[in-house]
Amino acid sequence: MRFSLPTLNIVVAAFSVFLLTSKTSLALERTVSGGERLQELLNRLADPETRNWQLVEQEIIQRWSISGSATADLLLSRGMGALQSGDTGRAITHFTALVDHAPEFAEGWNARATAYFQAGLYGPSISDVQMVLSLNPNHFGALTGLGIMLEEMGELPDALRAYRSAAAIHPHRPDIEGAIARIEQALEGTAL
Repeated sequence: MRFSLPTLNIVVAAFSVFLLTSKTSLALERTVSGGERLQELLNRLADPETRNWQLVEQEIIQRWSISGSATADLLLSRGMGALQSGDTGRAITHFTALVDHAPEFAEGWNARATAYFQAGLYGPSISDVQMVLSLNPNHFGALTGLGIMLEEMGELPDALRAYRSAAAIHPHRPDIEGAIARIEQALEGTAL
């Protein structure tokens, strides 16, 4: 069967639209199902009766660490390596490149906030935590880090709010429970 050139162009165009629509639909389906899976995990984590919460927490963190960009993944990996070796300056450099490259990737901001925290730079760390929470309000790690910094700065009511917000998302962490109890006790002592 032979097609005339105009007919062939229409067939090729229609097939191209079909392929593009199919790929877009498949990508959208993956994103939606991935988002649904993440929400399911967050719901399980928030349930105080969940027994295997460490596995749920681990899968959530793994999902949050997927950038969708090989460059972003490389920068995250290099920054984490520098952070683990104690080179916070180099880690901050890699994470700054990461947030410049992928400003919508919350985990990049979280990683840099952690590096700033380890360098004792609470102002920039808190600023990055705010970015994390604007992109991912369920980021219990960022909320916990915020609580730690605010507590160390003596901002106990604000620290308590941060810890309580983290506990509402992740009620299983003993360190969060301990921090809440510690601050509540300190605030009760100052009220007397």
